[in-house]
Amino acid sequence: MEQINPQLKKFIVDYCDRYKVTRVDPDTITPHTSIDLDLDIFDIEIDLFLAEFAQHFNIDDSKFSWYKYGYPTGSARVRMLKLLFNYQRPWVKRVAVRCYKPKFRVSHLQDALNTGKLI
Repeated sequence: MEQINPQLKKFIVDYCDRYKVTRVDPDTITPHTSIDLDLDIFDIEIDLFLAEFAQHFNIDDSKFSWYKYGYPTGSARVRMLKLLFNYQRPWVKRVAVRCYKPKFRVSHLQDALNTGKLI
């Protein structure tokens, strides 16, 4: 399994703590962790997240466009699932993925760190 850059993990955890998005355990962050579904960062917050990411790691984001991924808007159904049931349960995650397809993952950020460009 691919290792995530420790500075990237620290950035994600610090961002979530600073903006009180959701509690994130650094050990649970993998390349398959979804920024919009698992970390609950979507809509305008994801633009702020990417801007801070690009600034913090000195990444060129001038050619980045949401056309490739689709703009993450979140889902009311998923929000209800998270409120009613514990999102850490495997069956809740499976149902959430059926209701809402994740658009942006940590692996995209890891690739941006390796190449220096967010595409």
